[in-house]
Amino acid sequence: MPQAELKCDRRSLRSQRALMHAFAGQLADGEELSRITVGALTDRAGLTRRTFYTHYRDIPDFVAAVERILIGEIRELIMGLSKATLPEVYESIQDLEPAPGSVRLLEYFVENRAVISGLLGPAGDPAFIKRIVDMARDAISERMQMGIYPEALGTFFDYYVSYVVSAETGMVQRWFENGMAEGPETMARIMTVIAFVRPGDLYGLPIDINVPAYGMKLMNLSTEENEGI
Repeated sequence: MPQAELKCDRRSLRSQRALMHAFAGQLADGEELSRITVGALTDRAGLTRRTFYTHYRDIPDFVAAVERILIGEIRELIMGLSKATLPEVYESIQDLEPAPGSVRLLEYFVENRAVISGLLGPAGDPAFIKRIVDMARDAISERMQMGIYPEALGTFFDYYVSYVVSAETGMVQRWFENGMAEGPETMARIMTVIAFVRPGDLYGLPIDINVPAYGMKLMNLSTEENEGI
């Protein structure tokens, strides 16, 4: 790359980082996403409007770019986390340790707390959380099918994955709402073990279910019901 082009590229990256920091600052100050303007953003970033429009069409285009970056980076961390095998997770629980990769994922949320919490908040982007859920679901779905009983696949598995991802996402949202009172390691330990807690366990009344057999019965019942419609 020619030196002049390299300098331009570095300058461009610095400008975009400055806009990101300014955006995070505005959200942290309680500014509603719908009220953020190009002028306010560039003033806070110490840049000109012209610099902003060099990279983005408008604020929605800028927000979409920010979300793509966040979701892409979160996806990489989730893919790393999903590589952990069940025996490794069980061993982590026995040793009171978080699942491999979970701490780094939560540290990322802490590092980007201002912008993520702002986007997740009531004045943020309602569609952002769905994009995260859809991305996480796609990222782990194939991995979760490895070694699973064939009878558990199909519609039953589809809803199961959606349940798991939504539950984990809900815990992260609650963590944000609680001001991230727990550190990443503590929260990672909680999320590691809570995924294996059944409601009956909390009352000393665990329920053992043959999930593959139950899933097949449900699907057969559903098929018979649909045929009768």
